[in-house]
Amino acid sequence: MPMPHNKFEAGREITVHSIKSFQQFLKNGLSLKNCTLQNLDFTGLSIQWDKLFIENTAFLGCKFELQEEFFLREKGATIINAPNSLPYQPFRHKLYHWQELMDGYSFEKDNSQDLKIYQHFSRHKYNPGINEALWQRIHDHSMDDALRDILNFDAQGMTDKKCIGIMGGHSTLRTDPFYQKTAETAKLLTENGFLIVSGGGPGIMEASNLGAYFAGRPNADLKQAILRLRRAPHYSDKNFHTQAFEVLEKYPEGAESLAIPTWFYGHEPSNLFASHIAKYFSNSIREDTLLSISLYGIIFAPGSAGTIQEIFMDATQNHYGTFNYFSPMIFLGKEFYEIKTLVYPLLKQLAWGKKYFDLLHLTDEPADVLHFLLKHPPLKV
Repeated sequence: MPMPHNKFEAGREITVHSIKSFQQFLKNGLSLKNCTLQNLDFTGLSIQWDKLFIENTAFLGCKFELQEEFFLREKGATIINAPNSLPYQPFRHKLYHWQELMDGYSFEKDNSQDLKIYQHFSRHKYNPGINEALWQRIHDHSMDDALRDILNFDAQGMTDKKCIGIMGGHSTLRTDPFYQKTAETAKLLTENGFLIVSGGGPGIMEASNLGAYFAGRPNADLKQAILRLRRAPHYSDKNFHTQAFEVLEKYPEGAESLAIPTWFYGHEPSNLFASHIAKYFSNSIREDTLLSISLYGIIFAPGSAGTIQEIFMDATQNHYGTFNYFSPMIFLGKEFYEIKTLVYPLLKQLAWGKKYFDLLHLTDEPADVLHFLLKHPPLKV
């Protein structure tokens, strides 16, 4: 007589990410058909595995007593574990936070977990073997999965959270006027219900998460924080992290924001002001993800080649409606984008006759950014 199946079974794949969810899941039935259980530790738990129906069931990065593993393999379960030598967990089921990445860091020497992962990645960067390549791809899929959990996409591809991306130069100094303008913009947008998304590094990226962090606080607090950060203006400065830690110590509670960095640019230090960090090995997937989830718009502060590339990647997504919505593109820096680079006039010409033409905007003022975004929500393709 076949074991009873749970109500989720009808051809749908289920992923279980916690022991609590697993125990709740078992209350709904005795079937693990089409289930993937990820990064769970079953050791020390009393589970009647012989009562569970196993079919198309996978355990990824899970821990068992040895006899339990033998039993599950005999029942047809797929069990895959990464080697202990990896400095990262491919099957993780949540995003990073900066404390995890900075674990091991000290002012005297950087022995952070972030650096260890980068050093490992660097040894395989240009020619990874098949095993390393697969572990990296699985890890990056885990980042995709964790992002979906916090952003909650609907059937049309729209997110619950109103994501606004902010792009700009990674080498922008903390003393640069656009560092402060970007921080003020991010603060204002966060206070009005948007979720700020950055590339997770220094420069304009740090300013974005910093401004979001200070949402709900007096503007004077943000200005004081920037004055403190200016003591180490560039990410290569010895005390770059020291100043950030001092700001966090003085202002220990901040609003949420998202950072999406990559180990491909591992020389850039971790951003300490983002509450959620989706860090990728693949820079191309990371770039595309950052742009594709920012459906409520992207703000471009002055930057170099990377920022210009992102502008036209975003324009391509808008041009063809790749992700089911046309989204605003706002250029923060009139002189830079209209005169120095001519990017804005070129983009206006490219967008002529297209639906996203009216979603392009050029300004120098944070308040104007908010005003435009409130009046121009994303348009369904």
